[in-house]
Amino acid sequence: MQHLLEQMERIVIGQRKNIRLLATAFLAGGHVLLEGVPGLGKTKMVRTLAELSDGSFSRVQFTPDMMPSDITGSVIFNMKENEFQTVRGPVFTNLLLADEINRTPPKTQSALLEAMEERQVTIQGTTYRLPDPFFVVATQNPVEYEGTYPLPEAQLDRFLFKLTVSYPSLEAETDILKHHVPFYAEERRPAEPALTLERLKELRAGLGQVVVQDSLVEYIAALIRKTREDKRLSLGASPRAGIALMTAGRAWALLDGRNFVTPDDIKTVAVPALRHRLMLTPQAELEGETSDHFIQETLATVPVPR
Repeated sequence: MQHLLEQMERIVIGQRKNIRLLATAFLAGGHVLLEGVPGLGKTKMVRTLAELSDGSFSRVQFTPDMMPSDITGSVIFNMKENEFQTVRGPVFTNLLLADEINRTPPKTQSALLEAMEERQVTIQGTTYRLPDPFFVVATQNPVEYEGTYPLPEAQLDRFLFKLTVSYPSLEAETDILKHHVPFYAEERRPAEPALTLERLKELRAGLGQVVVQDSLVEYIAALIRKTREDKRLSLGASPRAGIALMTAGRAWALLDGRNFVTPDDIKTVAVPALRHRLMLTPQAELEGETSDHFIQETLATVPVPR
């Protein structure tokens, strides 16, 4: 995993923390929602992760006229063979990039719900298992609202992390410019996979051996319950959010070379794991509150176990 991180940071410049969080979700078996304006390298980040692992990769560009069968697949009649055949969609892959997921209607968005949660899809009444591992990274643009369909809470809750991709620093942007001439340069491509799927499965199996002390479990529960008691929130975090927080903490610790979770691990993954699961009241939004600010405030008020 360290080799994977080093290779990704060499190719994708200026997004070190998001790269580590993306790798954490990949290790934890959760899905990721990437939010950022165009041109910040969201697609490149996911493509690089796919190239550095030896699994299959599919990219779906979501559009307003896309149908659920365009993702899951359909049944067609083969006139040559005189029989019906199942044509599997792009969802049958190890890593699926759902580009601009908020541009497609809710009916098509919901086609991913069963895939993300149950790791299976149903085509014409027949259920098919998806490849293992199955990892979805969806992207969306935060500034364009015309012609978009906001993701419902049920779909947002399926994502382990919501990562916000911001502009790089001056130093990082200078480095990007130095290594990208001409415009379609192919420099810094990975020579070979850094992580096999079999090794990834072994690491995932080892997550259960990463120790989470009872005091830390109580700390996670206290954080989650705190979000339900604040009047500035119309929707607090669910028990699934607590499970996500603990799983992400284990993966972050393992990525750091430890077999135990610390309070700092939980604090590190708390914002990306919770920001998309909380809904502020209209009054709180008018006052300039954000879910990120609320989570940081909650982390500062809940006593940390020693």
